Amino acid sequence: MPSSGPGFDPSWTQSLVLHSIDVGLVLALTYMVLLIIGERRTLWMVRGLIVLMLAAAISNRLGLGLLSFVLEKLVVGSAVAMAVIFQSEFRRFLEQLGRGEILQLFQAKRRPPPKPDSVIDEIVDAVKELSQNRIGALMLVETGGPIDERDVSVPGVQLNAEISKELLQTIFQTSTLLHDGAVLVRGSRVVAAGVILPLSDRTASRQLGTRHRAAMGITERVENCLCIVVSEETGSISLAERGALNRPLTSNKLKELLEARFSTSVDREAVAPGLRSLSRRLGSGGRTLLARFFRLPSSTSREKK
Repeated sequence: MPSSGPGFDPSWTQSLVLHSIDVGLVLALTYMVLLIIGERRTLWMVRGLIVLMLAAAISNRLGLGLLSFVLEKLVVGSAVAMAVIFQSEFRRFLEQLGRGEILQLFQAKRRPPPKPDSVIDEIVDAVKELSQNRIGALMLVETGGPIDERDVSVPGVQLNAEISKELLQTIFQTSTLLHDGAVLVRGSRVVAAGVILPLSDRTASRQLGTRHRAAMGITERVENCLCIVVSEETGSISLAERGALNRPLTSNKLKELLEARFSTSVDREAVAPGLRSLSRRLGSGGRTLLARFFRLPSSTSREKK
């Protein structure tokens, strides 16, 4: 019967294995939740829930009874709120789980991201129709990171809708409540409508109205954006960038400028690649920690021998 080495505790090893399995199952469950949700804005909510859960577990281990009680109630309330907000995603999750499609849960079902050309075509077609009908329009298009809400005067009404020519034309109809303001375009989605932009302080021509001054004002303040203007009086098309106004433009010229400066950064993150890189980092760090703990020879020391 093999003898155990000095200081060897089988119960400690068993506890380590159980904790490793526990952590692995939690990571797998978190992975499935991230694949189901997948949107950047909702990932922050999931991250907040995970932070609350970790804080509740740590406070419970430290014996902080009152804090642990409050955090546990917050976790339960947050979980119920998220179940209501993401009821369609959770319904699909429970349906797949009930059908035994466990492997399918690890596969992200997302529509292929729209091509930049298709998004630009939708914008240009809408601008062309609005110009022909002499309907004023103001479109703020992000070309880099998200625009901070503090850079605009009024954030407007959140839409988060897939961009289309029909949607843009409908928003700027004078009979709608959201026509007076700008539309914020992020990637392939219309994020908000009725956004009020700051006006430029520059001395502008009398031919330029409030929309043109707003386009110049926001592009003076924010570099990573373009602003498309359709004049209500003349139907002329303008494009503002870094405070400069390029006008008048044809629809073909507008398309060329957008193709050169705008690319669709879809408002969804690739969750799986990020998790894979995280797992690789965790695996590498775990191996290093185990090597140090058990005093195993590392690859560097083996190469030196």
